[in-house]
Amino acid sequence: MDAAQKHPGRMEQEIGEAADAVRRQADALAAPVAELARRLRQMDPAVVVTCARGSSAHAAAFAKHAIERHLGIPVAPAAPSIVTVYHRDLKLKGQLFLCISQSGRSDDLIQQTKSARSSGALTVALVNAEDSPLARECDIALPLCAGAELSVAATKSFVATLAAVLRIVAEWTHNDAIRAALTRLPDRLAAATHLDWSACFDSFARAASLITIGRGPTLSIAREAALKLKETCNLHAEGYSSAEFQHGPMALVTDEYPILMFTPGDEAAQPLLQLADSLSAKNAALFRVAHSGSGRLLPAVAPDQPEADAICMIQSFYVAAAELAKLRGIDPDNPRHLQKVTRTI
Repeated sequence: MDAAQKHPGRMEQEIGEAADAVRRQADALAAPVAELARRLRQMDPAVVVTCARGSSAHAAAFAKHAIERHLGIPVAPAAPSIVTVYHRDLKLKGQLFLCISQSGRSDDLIQQTKSARSSGALTVALVNAEDSPLARECDIALPLCAGAELSVAATKSFVATLAAVLRIVAEWTHNDAIRAALTRLPDRLAAATHLDWSACFDSFARAASLITIGRGPTLSIAREAALKLKETCNLHAEGYSSAEFQHGPMALVTDEYPILMFTPGDEAAQPLLQLADSLSAKNAALFRVAHSGSGRLLPAVAPDQPEADAICMIQSFYVAAAELAKLRGIDPDNPRHLQKVTRTI
């Protein structure tokens, strides 16, 4: 029996609903995403600007990788303070402005979206709350189809956002390989929910700090994992790309400082494998989500399509994070100092 079945709390229940959320998207988003893709091919934006906070910012980083990788269009995150604090509008006429939010109620995101729309951008929201102020402010609002998410820690909405991003990219580029991978994704997510990551629990439960590492499609996964370790486990963690990690943070490596590495299924895997060999030679407490190579291995579902594989990895991580929180004596449904909707300006 896996962790999500032993003592299912709210967070664990919602993790288990992710596969069905992605399955619902297939019908709900087919027509609106096809229409969005048609408009994007027609307008041919030179840049995509994203706007998001928290886990949604990591989803925006996933979008950055997918859009730049498959379309060659640069993607940049907006700083809402330019609008909300400094009262300066960005020149975005003819560009795509992609805002991502589970609740659609963060004031700074709404104001930034209003500004982008008034400047002439095509504003698109990926939002779980279809009746939210953010959804109403955008030219196009794409529902995540995750259903009500009550846990403070976003899980199924994050997975659903990544899947929605892939749907946009697949239609924009007419990419049949990604389309096929999305069809298989719900069943793969269900399988990812049942993988056993208990091999890392003892090391992580005793740790004071931890590092997560990714590259390419898994960089956003590593950053999201670091956030969730803070949020649900009261465990300090920082997410890095394998390249960034070697520019200074490498000095932190000891056998008591765990490292969680998410190995991608594309060309970005090679530099991570080289880093893994180097870390193992330094006696690092290295745990790798991979099928082979250096370090202590944590299971992943069989490889399919690189971005879809990354989504499955975060699904497995979420189950492990909920169990790890309990081992550290923490209720992941009630993280201290946090609430579900964070209002920022």
